[in-house]
Amino acid sequence: MPILAQSLNVLQSYDHGAQNLLLDYGGAKVAISMLTETIIRVRLAPDGRFAKRRSWAVVTPEHAFTPVDTTLSETEHGLVLRTAELTLKIERNSGQISFYTSDDQPFCGDAEGFSWSAQHSSITCRKQLHPQEYFYGFGERSGQLNQRGLTRTNWTTDQHRYGPGTDPLYIAIPSFLALRQGLAYGVFLNNTWHSRFDLGVEDPAAWSMTVDGGELDYYLCFGPTPAKVLQGFARLLGTTPLPPRWALGYHQSRWGYNSAEQICQIAQAFRQRQLPCDVIHLDIDHMDGYRDFTWNPQCFANPAAMVQDLAEQQIRLVNIVDPGVKIDSEYAVYQSGLEHNSFIRRANGEIFHGYVWPDDSVFPDFSRPEVRTWWASMQRRLIEIGISGIWNDMNEPTVFTMPFSQGGSTPQPIELDAIQGPADERTTHAEMHNLYGLGMAQAAYAGILEVTNQRPFVLTRSGYAGIQRWSACWMGDNASRWEHLELAISQLVNMGLSGVPFVGTDIGGFFDNASPELFARWMQFGILMPFCRGHSHTDTAPHEPWQFGAEVEAICREYLQLRYQLLPYLYTLFWQSSQDGGPILRPLLYEFSNDPATYQLHDQVMLGSALLAAPIYQPGKTQRHVYLPAGQWYDWWTNELIEGPTHLLAQAPLERMPLYVRAGTILPLGSASSQHTGQVAESLSLECYPGNGSFSLYEDDGLSFDYQQGQSAVINYQISHDQQTLTIRSGWREGDFTPAPRNIQLRIHGISAASAATFAGANYDPAQRVATLSLATDEHLDLQMQLD
Repeated sequence: MPILAQSLNVLQSYDHGAQNLLLDYGGAKVAISMLTETIIRVRLAPDGRFAKRRSWAVVTPEHAFTPVDTTLSETEHGLVLRTAELTLKIERNSGQISFYTSDDQPFCGDAEGFSWSAQHSSITCRKQLHPQEYFYGFGERSGQLNQRGLTRTNWTTDQHRYGPGTDPLYIAIPSFLALRQGLAYGVFLNNTWHSRFDLGVEDPAAWSMTVDGGELDYYLCFGPTPAKVLQGFARLLGTTPLPPRWALGYHQSRWGYNSAEQICQIAQAFRQRQLPCDVIHLDIDHMDGYRDFTWNPQCFANPAAMVQDLAEQQIRLVNIVDPGVKIDSEYAVYQSGLEHNSFIRRANGEIFHGYVWPDDSVFPDFSRPEVRTWWASMQRRLIEIGISGIWNDMNEPTVFTMPFSQGGSTPQPIELDAIQGPADERTTHAEMHNLYGLGMAQAAYAGILEVTNQRPFVLTRSGYAGIQRWSACWMGDNASRWEHLELAISQLVNMGLSGVPFVGTDIGGFFDNASPELFARWMQFGILMPFCRGHSHTDTAPHEPWQFGAEVEAICREYLQLRYQLLPYLYTLFWQSSQDGGPILRPLLYEFSNDPATYQLHDQVMLGSALLAAPIYQPGKTQRHVYLPAGQWYDWWTNELIEGPTHLLAQAPLERMPLYVRAGTILPLGSASSQHTGQVAESLSLECYPGNGSFSLYEDDGLSFDYQQGQSAVINYQISHDQQTLTIRSGWREGDFTPAPRNIQLRIHGISAASAATFAGANYDPAQRVATLSLATDEHLDLQMQLD
């Protein structure tokens, strides 16, 4: 690490504009931009020259923000800059910046301010660490939920057989959420070079961020709640667009499905066994010698016919694509890439090449718009025959040090001085490395849109901040181990807190062989994952649900059916996230940010704000500790009403994952018989849990972009419980979309037979304490009932 020898001198002058404050320290300069009342950008230029805006920067440039009212005043010690929500104090002699809330609570204050090496190759900013502050997010991380006491490196890396604590991993997102009771803020480090966070390791009283190239440039998003912080990230980095509804179904994959016949057999098995499934993924086996956009001529002789056969069973295909293009004079993609000058070049001008699956290969420069356009045109040959989605792998990018046929060896990055970028933004791979997977995902997304007007589905292993605009993410090559099931919980919620909600892990684990018990428990958690896919390595035993015996198959069937029942709720959560950037799978602290008992609770999750799950992630466990925060909760399985906050011992035989519903929930459920998302919904059940709350059900055609022209519908439901009276109401459907005709049921949980009798025609289940009422329409409800 370079010696950090320089820091800011005494403030010489300043210039306060409508949106910016420029501070001159006699050479080095600091720029502070007040973008909103709660979003602030801070930049340091050690040599006094700020870099131009990059095309890959945040989605909303500074000039697109409406200027906010600020006041600036001088004090004995420096400057004070205020908005309606925040105050900044800048020390005259050191340049240290301190942030304060409107009620004068300090947070994110500099400990020593900026320091940098003589060549400006490394810059650090050290901040004060509050004794009760916790840190979350940082993108894809293995290990614990709270990241305090760790270092976190931002450098996309193919980590073969990673485990708990491995750092870095495939995805690099230099942002985090900081939380203490009553206060939350987020930081996005706007720098694509190799960087790192030290969260109290070197100095327990400070955290720091260090960049190894470029400027130290960060955005601060103040809450005071986690939801408000995520809304700030969404303004900067964008949100996940509405995916096609089928992408929320179950996906089945394996490295080892090596023929069209086998793919069709897998599809038939899912249908015959009544295991819901929408998608099968094709790994590298389908290619001709691992050449992108090709088919093995022996095993996949007629891919178009295979796609059609599967479509008749309502099964879609997603193809894997790797960035390494085989050097082969007879390979059309390679020849076309040469003609279009699409491949990354070394510093001396030669085309860079290295080993991956097809052995000696070259790599497209996805940072250039014309190369993304070229790649999209190459992808056309897959989409035109009916392939529904693209799965990008090996896009950190991974480069082996020797041919795959000789073992591949340890993955290495592309040479850091290799030339990349558009003509007016020429730079090196050192700056572009972390962006490689994001650029490839952007090209894949555009390639689908070139052929079809349907919503694209892209899956990626690597990415950077903003990847949610183009792709879902999975957490790479995990293993069939209990500790990997446990760490998956923290991985996914930390991704959600980093602004990336469409995430999942390989159900059952990629490497090694899952036991029946492990697979059952993973499937129980897996149906809650926004991206729900089973996947395994070619050297493992088969991992389809029926491979683990009748008991586990029945458990998988029950939970997959539950996944499909939850789709109306889950799809609405995706719609909400597309608006505000909120996570879909959440740690409890997101909903209960003033409850310190949730701050390090790594093994419970919430799906939206209504469902709380406590997965089993240890072998032989048939019960576990569960914490229920303040409020009332209903046991999903028994309808028992539980008063929180409370700690309880939940029973969890193999077929049960502890699951709870928040009082005041109206939960829309689809049909229990659905086998795929293409089935027309014959029924919609509104599961009502007495309490006070509301829910807005969102619907559209699930496939096209017509919702952007008003072809969508929202119905707002409300439930209230006032002493002995339960009231359930809805507004009229808003929007131009009309769902297909369906039966509507209102199911009220946790009530007595006498209460149910107040509804004429209500059916009452005494075992479950549930009253069911069939409704004539789902457009308007205005019902009241007396509770015993």
